[in-house]
Amino acid sequence: MQTHSWFRAALMALSVVAVAHAGAQAPKDPPPGKALATFAGGCFWCMEAPYDKLDGVISTTSGYMGGTKKNPTYGEVSSGSTGHTEVVQVVYDPAKVSYEKLLDVYWHNIDPTVTDRQFCDVGSQYRTSIFVHTDDQRKAAEKSKDEVMKTKPFKEPIVTPIVAAGDFWPAEDYHQDYYIKNPVRYTYYRTGCGRDARLKSLWGAAAAH
Repeated sequence: MQTHSWFRAALMALSVVAVAHAGAQAPKDPPPGKALATFAGGCFWCMEAPYDKLDGVISTTSGYMGGTKKNPTYGEVSSGSTGHTEVVQVVYDPAKVSYEKLLDVYWHNIDPTVTDRQFCDVGSQYRTSIFVHTDDQRKAAEKSKDEVMKTKPFKEPIVTPIVAAGDFWPAEDYHQDYYIKNPVRYTYYRTGCGRDARLKSLWGAAAAH
């Protein structure tokens, strides 16, 4: 059965005090002069932090994409029954940070060699995907993937797909900025799930920190 890891389930039980869903679809268009990028890299808690560090990133929002049900809840998505995967949606300023830079950060924060899982989290809701919003993003993502396939320091093939972005549904409030709100529990989850150890084994010195 598809499920989230017991590490995460335990942390959720400790930290969730309100489970109301955001209840609204995020705007399809970014603010004037800004752009959207959406990435699925397993647990969305772990995908916000590396993008928040980048100069030129305006905001990161954890959410769900790639499924069929409107306004899904975390419980529904984590069951693997809705077709969604956890994503982080990035609003950024192209004048300050390029989409290519966002892609580089993405690759070094995921294990692109596995299907329907990331680290200790197993299920299609944790699959990796680059969700592209424009033709230019698709071209850039395909070029980036080709370059990574040629230069990767590991033997396994890259299976992360590039797909068209669909409806984005923000996750519940308690998921947003989890690494800031619950730093000890976040670190425990990230370490216990083996994320950093696997990233280091794949990417070496280029692994995300």
